[in-house]
Amino acid sequence: MNLQTLRDKIRFSKKRQLGSEKKVDPLPVLHAKPSTFQLAFNRVAIVLTVLFWISYILSIFLKQLVDGPQNYNFTVEAFGYTAVMTFLTFSALMYLIARQGAYERFSKHTRVPRAVLEKHFSQSTSDVTVLIPSYNEEVSVVKKTMMSAALQEFPKKRVVLLIDDNPNPIEESAIEKLNATRAIANDIQQVLSIPKRRFQRAFNSFKQNKKVSNESTLTLANHYKWAANYISEIASKESVEDHVDLFFVEQVLLDLAQDFRLIHKALQLSVQDKAQISPERIQELYQRLVWIFSAELTYFERKKYASLSKEFNKAMNLNSYIGLMGGSYVEEDSPDGKLLIQSNPQTKGSISFPDSEFLLTLDADSILLKDYCLRLIYLLQQSGNERVAVTQTPYSSYRGAFSRIERLSGATTDIQHIIHQGMTRFGATFWVGANAVIRKIALDDIVEKENIGGFEIKRYVQDRTVIEDTESSVDLILSNWQLVNYPERLSYSATPPDFGSLIIQRRRWANGGLLILPKLFTYIRKRKSKNLIVPWSEVLLRINYMASIAWASFGLVFLLAYPFDGQLLSTLVLLTAVPYFISMAIDLKYCGYRYSDILNIYGFNLILLPVNLAGVLKSLEQAVTGKKIPFARTPKVKNRTAASLQYLLIPLIIVLFSSYITYINYLKGNWGNATYAGFNMVLASWAIFAYIGFFNFIEDMWIGLTSWLYVETKNQQKESVNKTKQKIDWQSVLYHGNPDQKVPHSKTKELVTNDKKLIKSTK
Repeated sequence: MNLQTLRDKIRFSKKRQLGSEKKVDPLPVLHAKPSTFQLAFNRVAIVLTVLFWISYILSIFLKQLVDGPQNYNFTVEAFGYTAVMTFLTFSALMYLIARQGAYERFSKHTRVPRAVLEKHFSQSTSDVTVLIPSYNEEVSVVKKTMMSAALQEFPKKRVVLLIDDNPNPIEESAIEKLNATRAIANDIQQVLSIPKRRFQRAFNSFKQNKKVSNESTLTLANHYKWAANYISEIASKESVEDHVDLFFVEQVLLDLAQDFRLIHKALQLSVQDKAQISPERIQELYQRLVWIFSAELTYFERKKYASLSKEFNKAMNLNSYIGLMGGSYVEEDSPDGKLLIQSNPQTKGSISFPDSEFLLTLDADSILLKDYCLRLIYLLQQSGNERVAVTQTPYSSYRGAFSRIERLSGATTDIQHIIHQGMTRFGATFWVGANAVIRKIALDDIVEKENIGGFEIKRYVQDRTVIEDTESSVDLILSNWQLVNYPERLSYSATPPDFGSLIIQRRRWANGGLLILPKLFTYIRKRKSKNLIVPWSEVLLRINYMASIAWASFGLVFLLAYPFDGQLLSTLVLLTAVPYFISMAIDLKYCGYRYSDILNIYGFNLILLPVNLAGVLKSLEQAVTGKKIPFARTPKVKNRTAASLQYLLIPLIIVLFSSYITYINYLKGNWGNATYAGFNMVLASWAIFAYIGFFNFIEDMWIGLTSWLYVETKNQQKESVNKTKQKIDWQSVLYHGNPDQKVPHSKTKELVTNDKKLIKSTK
């Protein structure tokens, strides 16, 4: 495999959009240690932000109330404008504080040597189950994720693909895709079985005598050379079409092969130097080969079983499998489908679901580096970390994105990685669902159980909101567990390549934070009732994380749309934001982007304003109605996802309205407001052109305006099946009593809840 040819193929691909990213090297695993100047500058930025805000309040706000127009309208405007700027300044301050925490952690972090890790786990009986929830994913994408999990350098691991597709599809293409997805586990298992058998035999042979000589050391070296060649052969057969494929080949397969070659060379040199390696170290090196290629891979489909939840979200896909772990079950047929009934392990035909000390939840479009499990589980097993429930490395983005919007959304992802690392410094970590190592006993502490249709449904990860990881984080701290981010880059995940798929992702992220806030206040009250200190930094960072999208979105709407009196605009207001923007520009450069990308991100956020508002309003809708908002999965498709009409019209309105405000204030000589509106007009216009695309914008607008003219054709085959089901089903009569009164599984929760309320009211 000519690696440089592959890199050139990706960098100069015809698919690449002008202005996208040609740099394909990922960010380094270890964060660059910040300089003393960087740490000092950030402290100064925090102080200046506070001082400029206080100065504005004292010299402008109070002055205008005394010397300005003494009327009701101006007073309301002054309070409103100050409130908006205060909330925005607060979010900027939280960014700077989290950033400071991250840089402090990066400056102190020292990597644990491999020999220490291998010695630790050579005496450990720990095991991990990797759970990969998957719905309608590209087969090639899932295969990379499962392979990266299977090659984890960990003693005992089980990789389970949780397929959430319809188990009985009708369309031929869907059937083929489902079968291909089901086959991934077995395909990888067969690839790994050859080296597994070889190295297990070699390890057993060494254990029998444990004699170390030049010959035995060279034998071990040759095993590492063979392993390097085997992995390189796998890499040479991989199809490389984009930057994610290249990342997988380079950073997962070839990096592992290179590691094997280094050990092979080191063992050869030890023989040349006539050094004597201890039998224990030789055994650990044999064990490492066995660990890497010893993974049990399988898949599970919860939708095949009527006794499991059918809720259409990732949380319940995970919960269904976790709830089965540690038990044995037999399948029973029913008119609704197969049931899983708990049984004795010795029962003939029983299916066992092994329990595990640790779980690793991994999104189907994420990739792990080889020592992710080794380092994170080592952290959990260190003295003092017994109450750490979740540890993770917040994912980084793949470099070399083909589109401008994927590059910029990747930039925001890498910035968020820094912020999440900093939040750990202040004990304010949130579980980010793309990847995490979790103690199983911690989930047992927060599990909720209910009986639905005669079957026990367990909820370890809450699905009340669409940001299930955030709510579960608060559930864990309520039960006195902690969460920690590991200060390295060991996981990577895809960012949406087009505006349509980005809308779905960001709207989901903006939905739910307000609903979880009451739980956070419960946590604060609980700690205070026990006379335990709740650090202000933790509280403020958590509140900002859950609610800042709401106040930032509404605040930006007011700044864009409401014609505030020009007397309220001050240089001090602008100076308050300067430390934040400079710091973020520095962070972008730190992550390998350009300083000027700070302007692109500002325009990017302008066109995402309606998306964030939609998510916030959905939260308010759920708070009022009590009705759960459906989980919307981010599309993982090769083709572009069309954007909804409203998310195209509102950015266009922002541009037109900002143009109007610029013109009106120019005529009035109101230069401050004219400059601000003109700035928004230019950056929003550029964002529409650069990140949505002119032709994509026109195409999606046309689809949105004309889609009502088309009607969906009914599937004749599906219709005939439904007609057949309308006949009297004797099995349903015997099972349900009356098939006409049969309740869909998805509705039983609502009915059970209503029944409980009715019983309570009659009492």
